[in-house]
Amino acid sequence: MKINSNIQAMIAGSVLRSNETKQSESTERMSSGYRINNAKDNPAGMAISNRMRAQIASLNKANQNASNAINVVETAEGALSEIQDMVQRISELSVKAGNETNSAEELQAIQDEINALNKEIERIANETEYNSQNLLGGEQQLKGYSDVVGLDVINYDPDFPTGKDYEISFDKTTDSDGNVTIDKDSIVYKVNGEEGVCDIDVVNGDKIVITNPDGSTLSLKADSSLPDSVASKLDINGVGGMKIQVGSAEGQEINLVIPKISLDNLSLSGIDVREENGPQDAMDNAKKALKFVSNVRSRLGAYENRFEKAVSNLDVTTENLTKSYSTIKDVDMAEEMVQYTTAQVLVQAGTSMLAQANEQPQQALQLLQ
Repeated sequence: MKINSNIQAMIAGSVLRSNETKQSESTERMSSGYRINNAKDNPAGMAISNRMRAQIASLNKANQNASNAINVVETAEGALSEIQDMVQRISELSVKAGNETNSAEELQAIQDEINALNKEIERIANETEYNSQNLLGGEQQLKGYSDVVGLDVINYDPDFPTGKDYEISFDKTTDSDGNVTIDKDSIVYKVNGEEGVCDIDVVNGDKIVITNPDGSTLSLKADSSLPDSVASKLDINGVGGMKIQVGSAEGQEINLVIPKISLDNLSLSGIDVREENGPQDAMDNAKKALKFVSNVRSRLGAYENRFEKAVSNLDVTTENLTKSYSTIKDVDMAEEMVQYTTAQVLVQAGTSMLAQANEQPQQALQLLQ
């Protein structure tokens, strides 16, 4: 019997400290709800869960981005709906003006209404905004450039092939009032040095519309500052639009492109039903305008469907990723309660055993009596 070294007490104390540590860790897990609270709990699991948490937060923001993009599209599409109604009214007025029973006063009244509708179309296009960003004024369209001053790329579709060498040449005339007339038969359009396979149309005398077999179009506008013979290279690079981040990684984005809505793009600039053949020209241009607006609205509808699918996909991805994150990070309360109860019983038993082990040296006093 030894009194200087109480081995039994040392063993009981060591086991008690170990069980108290387990009970403390179990208490921390149940209090926080996490299986991993410190890196020492599971170093690999901590690293994986942190990456997952960051990705989940990014996906939630991407979901908000896609939802905001849907609002942008709805705002633009609502404005285009009103513009389409006004273009339809211009078409009706053009048909009405084509009746030769109209007097000069009636034609003037029709022209006044057309002018008012054109001004309202321009106003809506210039003032339709989302979060202070103009949607229909050309800021959200793809940009293109000509190397000749006076020849402007006013619009091209997102489907129009980019990154190629485009060249165009043509002859034009300019009258005393500064009105430009392009000779359609003189137009030579080349792609990578070869003549392009496409339909070429001249609208209102000064606008060239190139339509590829797939339906994608490129529109150019010439002004009076150009020489009578024009030869230009075109930079069609696909740059522009409103980029919407719909993923958690670089490059996971959708480029929202909204063409510029203007009287030139709608082919409504300069129509006058009071002139000879004015009503017929107005009817033709109104048809072109309706087609242009319908195409833009159709494209916006496709964008909206795409963003809605993106939101649905992000919801599913976030749900599954959160489930995986929970499997790694979150504690199973039922299982942890069993471990906590076990540790609690062992601590109580260890405390009792330590008390008894500390009483044994006192039995040595009986030998001294």
